[in-house]
Amino acid sequence: MALEFRLPDIGEGVVEGEIVRWLTAEGETLREDQPMVEVMTDKATVEIPTPRAGRVAQIMVPAGKLCAVGQVMIVIDTDGTLGKPTATDHAATSAPATAVSAPIVATPAAVATAPVQVLSAAEAQGRKVLATPATRQLARNLSVEIRTLVGTGPGGRVTRDDVRRASGEKSAAKPAPAAPPAPPPAPPPVQVATPAAPAVSRPAAPPISVPVNAEDERLPFRGLRKKIAENMLRAKLSAAHFTYVEECDVTELVLLRKRAQKRAQERGVKLSFLPFLIKAVVSGLKKYPIVNSTLDEQREEVVLRKSYHIGVAAATDSGLIVPVLRNADRLSLFQIAAEMEPLAERARTGKASRDELTGSTFTISSLGKLGGVLATPIINFPEVAILGVHKIKETPVVRDGQIVIRQIMNLSISLDHRIVDGYEGALFLQHVVSLLEDPTLMFMELT
Repeated sequence: MALEFRLPDIGEGVVEGEIVRWLTAEGETLREDQPMVEVMTDKATVEIPTPRAGRVAQIMVPAGKLCAVGQVMIVIDTDGTLGKPTATDHAATSAPATAVSAPIVATPAAVATAPVQVLSAAEAQGRKVLATPATRQLARNLSVEIRTLVGTGPGGRVTRDDVRRASGEKSAAKPAPAAPPAPPPAPPPVQVATPAAPAVSRPAAPPISVPVNAEDERLPFRGLRKKIAENMLRAKLSAAHFTYVEECDVTELVLLRKRAQKRAQERGVKLSFLPFLIKAVVSGLKKYPIVNSTLDEQREEVVLRKSYHIGVAAATDSGLIVPVLRNADRLSLFQIAAEMEPLAERARTGKASRDELTGSTFTISSLGKLGGVLATPIINFPEVAILGVHKIKETPVVRDGQIVIRQIMNLSISLDHRIVDGYEGALFLQHVVSLLEDPTLMFMELT
């Protein structure tokens, strides 16, 4: 018998993923729960294990290709009786071949309304459950023992909706929409008045093949590097970038951090300049909320965010990613430092979850000691601003008519000029600078 394993729902809103790397090959034997494939969605790479033991009969989606949620990724011979299947369209939209016994996948409407089956502790003892890391995290957050759940997803996978229903929460899944009424003879006026997006109206440029020499090396353009390229291009094409730069005298901040480091070490915390930057940024976002916004183009509305989730760009061997510190406004200086260090480490080592790499409302980009003099960072879509932090260096400056040596760094902020006017962007950055130049002020902030 063959098991047609389909790409599960890795996270809310995800409709497809890129096959980054297969951890197995056709003809190999897999153990149950053995890591099978790495799939990338957004900026997170998820490792998916095999749900059952068996021999790999056929890999349906090669590395570097996109796979839709519900599409067959791999065929596994679970009892040794299956020969290699012939080439067949195994897309989710087609019916499975009659010669193959494929798992029955419930429709979204059925999944949304069907009660989740919960096993007793004795029945669940030693039971292995198929679920994504995001689903397991949700179960932990809601205090649901995931081993007791009988999944309604593809191949018996436990979904987020299963976890929510088991916890008594209202399912996030939406019922199947009713059949739409017959279209009117003419489109509604609002549709007529809305111009088509330029990116959609342009014909797609054909892929360009670059001639190379024999000694040149070719690297696969996929996975995180490809996703970064897509996000950067989307940000540049959608946002009207402009950059404002200001000098910042952080002499007092350098001294304050030095004094605070001993107290931080007593608490087992490594205190960098980043927590001070985050505190100053959050204060600025509260004072100038337009900088903590996003544009809903479909509804033609500017959305002012009421949460302060700060993304911090981090360099990894695979490329630049943005781990997210959630609800930064609720954290103290030492709490920010304590949470950022392990979060950044998980991001660097590829162990951060999808939830930890998405959902930021504002981003800080810093190269630390390599920060240089000036950069114009690209906005992290769909945000409207990103702060570039540059190198601190001793600089001769004039203070009260005297030339003195001060610790100076530059801050540059890129903003979406469609949403944020230059005046507002400058006021925001000036506020951040004022707090960094006199850091005692940030502890006096009431909001």
